[in-house]
Amino acid sequence: MKAKKITLCGLLTALAVVLSLVERLFPLDAVVPVPGVKLGLANVVTLFALTRVSARDALAVVVCRVAISSLLMGSVPAFLFSLLGGLLALIVMWALLRSEGKFCSLLGVSVAGAAAHNIGQVIAAIIWMQTGAVVAYLPLLLVMSVPLGLVTGLTCAIVLSHMKKINFNV
Repeated sequence: MKAKKITLCGLLTALAVVLSLVERLFPLDAVVPVPGVKLGLANVVTLFALTRVSARDALAVVVCRVAISSLLMGSVPAFLFSLLGGLLALIVMWALLRSEGKFCSLLGVSVAGAAAHNIGQVIAAIIWMQTGAVVAYLPLLLVMSVPLGLVTGLTCAIVLSHMKKINFNV
């Protein structure tokens, strides 16, 4: 069982890295007039991991994805931004998934994760740039969290519904 879980986490990490690479090929700047906004495709993998493996394993997937993606296509600031955004999104989605159905659906969990990711990135910007002025950018990012979080959550919901057809026990 342990080998199966390690293999799954490795596959999820690889998928998240590939999705991060693909996401960079299609910048939303042409469609959405908010610089730096991305779909958040790697968060589909994070949300999926939180629903299928332990939070600890999902944490490992996020940290490995951020490290590998930063080595392949990033920089020190990109690593910091991705790490803080990814960790805060993971924590918020994990907390909300524990009460899913009571006051929040999978789509709501995803939107909250997208918002948390943006908050984490603004915190990283404050640390990196050593100024609180970047907080002024947060309202635009939070507005974008809603449609992009819905896309991420819907994608994850579709994947999860198809996974029910497969014998997928970890």
